[in-house]
Amino acid sequence: MVQKVVVLGAGRVGKLVAITLAEDRKLEVTALDRDEKAIASLPKNVRGRRADLSPKNVKGLVKGADLVVNAVPGFMGFAVLREIIGAGRDCCDFSFMPEDAMRLGKAAERKGVVAAFDCGIAPGFSNMIVGRMAADRRLESVEIMVGGLPTKKTNPFGYKALFSPIDVIEEYVRPARLVRNYKPVSMPALTELELVDLPCVGILEAFNTDGLRSLIGTVKARNMTERTLRYPGHAEKVGMLREVGFFNDDVVEVRGAKVRPIDMTAKLLFPMWQLRKGEDDLTVMRVVGEGEGRRETWDILDRSTKGISSMARTTGYTAVIVAKMILNGDWDKPGVSPPEYIGREKRLFDKAVRQMKGYGIGITKK
Repeated sequence: MVQKVVVLGAGRVGKLVAITLAEDRKLEVTALDRDEKAIASLPKNVRGRRADLSPKNVKGLVKGADLVVNAVPGFMGFAVLREIIGAGRDCCDFSFMPEDAMRLGKAAERKGVVAAFDCGIAPGFSNMIVGRMAADRRLESVEIMVGGLPTKKTNPFGYKALFSPIDVIEEYVRPARLVRNYKPVSMPALTELELVDLPCVGILEAFNTDGLRSLIGTVKARNMTERTLRYPGHAEKVGMLREVGFFNDDVVEVRGAKVRPIDMTAKLLFPMWQLRKGEDDLTVMRVVGEGEGRRETWDILDRSTKGISSMARTTGYTAVIVAKMILNGDWDKPGVSPPEYIGREKRLFDKAVRQMKGYGIGITKK
């Protein structure tokens, strides 16, 4: 029997998810986006349709779907997920919404909906690793380090990304939530900078950012941190911009024009930070867990392949794996689940690792 999948959002990652799922002939995949160019770029085996993905329209758009993939921008993510659940549709979500998706858990349970959120590389696959560690032993410490980087440093910041500069800037402004001595604490982003030497990449700098998200409430460990990886010198440069006020969101007036400094900064950085077609990137991640006298380290490395960026690959393939787990009944728990819940199940975790490797993602454990 053919199962119907609707992908909400056909940006770089949403498009890859739709194309990959459509390779399975048992799936009928429809991708929706407001951008005509995004729809026109889809292959024939993906049903593309231009649509307004505003929350008020979602229930009608997902009617009849066996699974919905929520790939809308983060600021829309929570409202769209709420409507998907209200429509009674299972969901794999990688919108990376700022709100707590687990607030929708009771509503999903009442509807019998199976929903998984934060289904990317980090948060996402990183959570699966931590969930598996926590199921195996009592954890003393967890450290996640992750970064998406251009393979070549071509600007003063040594940085380019798939995402809008304003989304990246928010990582540098939003306080980082960590766990110290079993208690959640908050620290400024960009703090506790250190240099790390990673295989096949070299020396990078790591600093605190707000990436633990659901792990703070679902995994018990004495200490937990999430750090962003960049080429050395990046944190100092963006930190200077932050301290001067370039990332502020309060409106200022300049020669009669009113503007938010963060908007102006993002506008100026966009051409410099945009990863353009033909430019290669890499994604590197290290997850370290210690507990009960054991230390476990996972290293993940991926590079652009056949014109597909590594960030799209690592995020998109994680989402594809979770989506298929829901479709085939491997993950069938009603409610709203973070990826660490899937990682607790050894069979599912091992399957996810095998499939990520099958997509060409480099994964080593020691």
